[in-house]
Amino acid sequence: MSRKSAVNGFLKSAHHQTKPPSPPLLLLDPLPSPSSVPSATIQTQMTHLTTLLKTHLKKDPTTITPQDLLHFFKSRVRHNPILGHLDFHLFRFVATFDSFRHDHSTFEYMARSLISSNRLDSVASLLQFIAANPCPCSDGIFSCPRTEPIFRVSISSFCRIGRFDYALCAFDTMKRLIDGKPNVALYNIMIHGFVKFGNLDHAVEFYDRMIRDRVKPDVITFNTLISGYCRSRKFELALGVFKEMKNKGCVPNVVSFNTLIKGFFREGKVEEAVGMVHEMIELGCEFSGVTCEILVDELCQRWKITEACDLILDLSRKGVFPQGFDYFALIERLCEDGNVERAFEVVDEFWRKANVPSLIACTTLIEGLRRLGRIDMAFKLMEKMLKDCIVPDGVTFNCLLSDMCDSGRVLEANKLRLLASSKGLNPDGMTYRILISGYMKEGRRKEGEVLLDEMLDRGFIPDITTYNRLMDGLGKAKLRT
Repeated sequence: MSRKSAVNGFLKSAHHQTKPPSPPLLLLDPLPSPSSVPSATIQTQMTHLTTLLKTHLKKDPTTITPQDLLHFFKSRVRHNPILGHLDFHLFRFVATFDSFRHDHSTFEYMARSLISSNRLDSVASLLQFIAANPCPCSDGIFSCPRTEPIFRVSISSFCRIGRFDYALCAFDTMKRLIDGKPNVALYNIMIHGFVKFGNLDHAVEFYDRMIRDRVKPDVITFNTLISGYCRSRKFELALGVFKEMKNKGCVPNVVSFNTLIKGFFREGKVEEAVGMVHEMIELGCEFSGVTCEILVDELCQRWKITEACDLILDLSRKGVFPQGFDYFALIERLCEDGNVERAFEVVDEFWRKANVPSLIACTTLIEGLRRLGRIDMAFKLMEKMLKDCIVPDGVTFNCLLSDMCDSGRVLEANKLRLLASSKGLNPDGMTYRILISGYMKEGRRKEGEVLLDEMLDRGFIPDITTYNRLMDGLGKAKLRT
């Protein structure tokens, strides 16, 4: 048997399944309820509920209107832990009154209540009730415009748990009730549901049905099918859908390209994946952070770090690189490989294009520069960070000050401290001790004494041993001067 015949058989069988029967309008018609609640208890609760309704209305319940019922549901039933599960019983009970007729407001409330409490069997009964008792809005030539949204959210709920028998039944019922053709979103819900549960053949068949119904697919339709084929390792078929998408005049969006780029990488076709990036540029498709994340992660995993750098820099120069993308992962990989100069160039170029790096990217790069002794580059980066109000953590800052003091640059280190203080990074006791020790090494007694006095004035009082060591060092600096 061919694939298409099998799928047709599935859909036909689903269409001819016994549909949820239209519920008889009885007071205690059995409905799904907690198994721990006996029938006698339900009857007692229903009696209490109808009494409460009569008291709430302060009039004959048989004269109730949909607005009265809706207000009663919202004010007395919705949050009642004992009576809340009986709302559908009451919904059907009041429909037995000769003078009462439900409208779209009570239909909508009931659908939301049943769906939110996962009573999906009752949702199926509700939809059959709506089909048998249409909204008064549909008494004229046209159907009620709020019927389709009720069915849409119900079909989505059925698809979410894989109840495609209910979903297909609801879809066919809705088609009979509404004016014109169903919205493309309803077909997309069904197709996405099939794909989600791995029923790709059924998704394709429903897409074919969509075409037969002369409903034009949109980018979501094609993206769903492309994703389904990629997840099923049928990449050639995914490319076929992509080609059909363009042939039908539907412009691919960033999701279309992201899915295919990831699929190419999964197939090990790196050049084709990069080629999709250039096609995105040609079509004027806007890049997203997800696109760049896929490119960077996949290329770095294949040790093509240089290619990753060249690619994102090329995107930046062409003005298509997304603002706000955190390229920390690329900086981290470059630093791990000891290629900190390249990492510095990447950060510097992006920064000049107003794509400011994240704090963690800057911190990672500073640590990488420090490890390789590139103190001057680390200092420049820290200075630029502070000027752009990117405030580092105290540990990273103190470590860099220590490196600068060790290399005889205590004056620059102290200027960096003053800049950091003006940007909100207040020095701690360790900051002062590092700088004072640096002044000692360079024989700058006066500057060291001034900083020691400031340290004490700000309450950073060291233990007696540390204090004596600092004083002794400053004293030796005095002798050297």
